[in-house]
Amino acid sequence: MFGVWAPGEEVAKLTYFGLYALQHRGQEAAGIAVSDGSGVVVYKDLGLVAQVFDEPTLASLRGHLAIGHTRYSTTGGSTWENAQPTIRATSAGTTIALAHNGNLVNTAELARDAVERGMDSDGSTSDTALVTTLLASRPDLSVEAAALEVLPTLRGAFSFVFMDETTLYAARDAHGVRPLVLGRLERGWVVASETAALDIVGASVVREVEPGELIAIDEHGLRSARFAAPEPKGCLFEYVYIARPDTTIAGRNVYAARVGIGRKLAREHPVEADLVIPVPESGTPAAIGYAEESGITYGAGLMKNPYVGRTFIQPSQTLRQLGIRLKLNPLRENVRGKRVVVVDDSIVRGNTQRAIVRMLREAGALEVHVRISSPPVNWPCFYGIDFATRAELLANGLDNEGIRRSIGADSLGYVSLAGLIAATEQPKTRLCRACFDGEYPIDLPAGNLIGKHVLEGVDRRVAAVGPGEVDRDRVAASASRGSGGQPFVSSSSGGEVPSHA
Repeated sequence: MFGVWAPGEEVAKLTYFGLYALQHRGQEAAGIAVSDGSGVVVYKDLGLVAQVFDEPTLASLRGHLAIGHTRYSTTGGSTWENAQPTIRATSAGTTIALAHNGNLVNTAELARDAVERGMDSDGSTSDTALVTTLLASRPDLSVEAAALEVLPTLRGAFSFVFMDETTLYAARDAHGVRPLVLGRLERGWVVASETAALDIVGASVVREVEPGELIAIDEHGLRSARFAAPEPKGCLFEYVYIARPDTTIAGRNVYAARVGIGRKLAREHPVEADLVIPVPESGTPAAIGYAEESGITYGAGLMKNPYVGRTFIQPSQTLRQLGIRLKLNPLRENVRGKRVVVVDDSIVRGNTQRAIVRMLREAGALEVHVRISSPPVNWPCFYGIDFATRAELLANGLDNEGIRRSIGADSLGYVSLAGLIAATEQPKTRLCRACFDGEYPIDLPAGNLIGKHVLEGVDRRVAAVGPGEVDRDRVAASASRGSGGQPFVSSSSGGEVPSHA
């Protein structure tokens, strides 16, 4: 997510560059909302940031305030209706656009409450659209007051960036599971999922948005309010895989943390070998640390096609398996006749490691020793990472030897949980480790009614929040499907029109 309040700046282009820096966090859809003070316009579509936006489109998105989003779905399927930012008009005549990183665990409960109160989530099936609806359904409150009323009712992991015609808002759940940072421009303010996005647009880092904090930025400056007492539980997997290495989380540079993890991995799982190679790119810092600590030569053994996205976050298993072959190719001359240590960030389903071991053996490697810079992923994540069933996880039901046989390696070693935590330089009590140890910091609902398609099983009555809102949104969604998925522009002042109009 990215948001900017900066009168006199080209906010849509700043948002575009910010999203470009955050493309690794989601590749299914992209969108930008802007306001010039009189109306909110949203432009979004399925695809990568550079596929959705071009120069004429960005030039048409004028204003002093913008938010943007790159989508990686955890609630709601990969459809145009679920692309973000979501937008809703209020009966008070204002408009709310919202972007979300994370995953709520009480989505079904909130949806039932919305139905009982006569609200509708406009046909989309994401928790993001549901929150937008809840914020827009309080006609007697300002957006800021509505947020302070709604946010305490949400359970789960959420970092929000949202806006109305005049104000930029940012909020983070009480546990701060997903990252969110505040930055300063010469003539404005920026909020983003990672500090790397602030660097790209020339913003200085001010601080993290605090857990349980709501920030509002408008012509009067920045103000902050608390909607929940902070209980920090930052996502440990951010340090392993999700975040860019040039990002800083809780004062710790991610690249330095990953090098440190590699050093601990070498001490915990030494091996006699000739070459240490990374699985690029997220395995590279840990491989450097492993080589430095072990004294084994570091080198390249796998070449990555930079035009293929992250296989982990592709929604289809078929796409993941195909993507591995498209993404990586062995350097035969480098690995032939050598005992190779290949360092990767994690094993989730095992497809990547299985294919890599096979490719390295076919390229002539004498031995392939796999080292993983995180502990076994034994438990599903309900807070924003899309492996929501234990059946998907290779480590579930298999011990280390079973996993080694499954991927075909000569040896296998995972860094210990204690070693990983030490490398983050964060106290264990301030980290969410649920995918590794099963200790969930946020209570899960009985029956675990949380999956990606949870809202598709919840009755959603048609009841407009504002005059004509539901009909207009449904027409836009229907037209989008009928026109081959063209993006639509949503505006509080003029309805929805095709992007080519």
